[in-house]
Amino acid sequence: MKGATLVALAATLGNFLQGWDNATIAGAMVYINKDMNLATSVQGLVVAMSLIGATVITTCSGPISDWLGRRPMLILASVMYFLSGLIMLWSPNVYVLCLARLLDGFGAGLAVTLVPVYISETAPPEIRGQLNTLPQFLGSGGMFLSYCMVFTMSLSDAPSWRAMLGVLSIPSLVYLCFTVFYLPESPRWLVSKGRMDEAKKVLQQLCGREDVNDEMALLVEGLDIGGEKTLEDLLVTLEEHETLETVDEDGQMRLLGTHENQSYLARPVTDQQQSSLGLRSRHGSLANQSMVHKDPIVGLFDSLHEKMPEAGGNTKSGIFPHFGSMFSTNADVKPAAHWEKDVENQFNKDHDDYATDDNAADDDSDNDLRSPLMSRQATTDKDVIPHPTGGSTLSMRRHSTLNGENSMGIGGGWHMGYRYDNGEYKRYYLKEDGAESRRGSIVSLPGGHDGGSYVHASALVSRSVLGPKSVHGSAVAAPTGPLWSALLEPGVKRALVVGVGIQILQQFSGINGVLYYTPQILERAGVDILLSSFGLSSISASFLISGLTTLLMLPAIVVAMRLMDVSGRRALLLWTIPVLIVSLVALFISELVHISKVANAALSTVCVVLYICFFVMGYGPIPNILCSEIFPTRVRGLCIAICAMVFWICDIIVTYSLPVLLSSIGLVGVFSIYAAVCVISWVFVYLKVPETKGMPLEVITDYFAFGAQASAPTKDST
Repeated sequence: MKGATLVALAATLGNFLQGWDNATIAGAMVYINKDMNLATSVQGLVVAMSLIGATVITTCSGPISDWLGRRPMLILASVMYFLSGLIMLWSPNVYVLCLARLLDGFGAGLAVTLVPVYISETAPPEIRGQLNTLPQFLGSGGMFLSYCMVFTMSLSDAPSWRAMLGVLSIPSLVYLCFTVFYLPESPRWLVSKGRMDEAKKVLQQLCGREDVNDEMALLVEGLDIGGEKTLEDLLVTLEEHETLETVDEDGQMRLLGTHENQSYLARPVTDQQQSSLGLRSRHGSLANQSMVHKDPIVGLFDSLHEKMPEAGGNTKSGIFPHFGSMFSTNADVKPAAHWEKDVENQFNKDHDDYATDDNAADDDSDNDLRSPLMSRQATTDKDVIPHPTGGSTLSMRRHSTLNGENSMGIGGGWHMGYRYDNGEYKRYYLKEDGAESRRGSIVSLPGGHDGGSYVHASALVSRSVLGPKSVHGSAVAAPTGPLWSALLEPGVKRALVVGVGIQILQQFSGINGVLYYTPQILERAGVDILLSSFGLSSISASFLISGLTTLLMLPAIVVAMRLMDVSGRRALLLWTIPVLIVSLVALFISELVHISKVANAALSTVCVVLYICFFVMGYGPIPNILCSEIFPTRVRGLCIAICAMVFWICDIIVTYSLPVLLSSIGLVGVFSIYAAVCVISWVFVYLKVPETKGMPLEVITDYFAFGAQASAPTKDST
């Protein structure tokens, strides 16, 4: 996973620059005001220009990134940062300074919006949460280093605010070099444009191996949005069978892998077997949640994580003992034919980024998205089923990898197979049900006829994009770029509710108010007096206090990085938000009840430290992580832009309403509102936010679609 980690670190430099700039402008404004003697409203405008720029750029960044790619937009962000730093270094007047701040906002908006998306699209599921916590860590690290720089410059006789702001151009130049010469394009974006050869090379770089056939198939499958989906409970056998029929008389199915020498057998779990073995169906997870007003999707995702076998980068899955993960090293698996080139030809032939092509290709065309992965021959019921990658089913039987060292994993312990049914391929996302032991002998099962081992797996089934609509070669138009109409798909709408809701609640949960109040808290605790004894001015002391505050964040974020893919996003939110509530309640109690100056100052200081540390462990990074995971590939940029626009608008509202609220209802009233919002946040997370740790992005979006589809009739009936 070294390649994906280094790529994530390089991309996250954009968030480092954002943190650096936020701290620098806070320190520089003291000297800007002295130099230019600005009115209060103009001072607010100088600070706000970056927020305005970020808000404006996010309205179009998503669709443009879906059109041009993630990497060009990150390059543009680095250019904006670099130019703004040079202009701020020059700034002869406030108008030029405001222009520079606007460009800086463009860069910050692009980085904050697209870096999480880029990391999610390039990271393996097992460490995606950890890597996506890097923006929070480097952003806070940038703030700390910037405060150190501002503090050092404040010790001079005549600090230059232009130099403070202009230093931004130096790390920006480093970021520009990384984006231009090192960062690859997102493989998921490349697949969405049909550039299969390029996507394959990027995946090989990220995975560190040549065979990325499983990953390529998964990425192509992720292009589909909506469609009917079903959830099945299967018993998957690990034995060789002579028959190669799709379904035998006992309901046995042959599931094909993405390699020529991969296949395994499965059969649906009967009611008798389910009762005998105590197997729990996932459908129960959907039905039971309506009684407690919890979104059925949350229960469905929770059931997938209950006592699941650990599946790390190079560990072996509990369901299929010799399967690895998406980014593990495969053994000598014979890759399928180069179907990616055929898919690429189809996209290059006729690709419309924002509308599907209503004219299907000719029936004899081999360039359709669905056709290159299988034999185009007509078949009968007795014919051997065609393999989705064009390989021989005989070779698959003889070289089955179920008990070998080969991998069919797509990441996080998930596996993908295909079934040929009624003239089309169906895709199976499989995960072992690890709640109880599911291993045994088929012969011991009620209705079992064959001896052999088995495991119980849940399978999400839908139509695959990797096969023809019919075995006679009729072509179907390839999925194209982001569609505005796709926002109306039930799964996408449900994901937007989660993404927009959590961004709004995060901004109104009080972090801006606490950070605003922290210097006053620490001053009351006597920190300023202690610092003044070292000969520091009040201004230098305030900079040092702010730097110490950001320093507190870093260890907490490191803890969050370790827990993000272990405990999970949902669990971290449910654990950390109550600490925020208690801290805020204690803060306004300390304002209402006077014990002693020392006691009140100590209580306030402890509450502020706890709030900041637990915020950056959960509510700080997780909203952006979730938003980068829950949307389908073709509309991910568009949906992220919607969520990011909401984030920046709420940021502006909170920032400029805080002074008004403080003057009208006071500190107690402000903290009371923040505590109430945190309570609402906890309820929202409990009812609406599912757990996404360790799941491939394509599986997450498919389960959103299935959950929305399955719960729709229940809502109608109620």
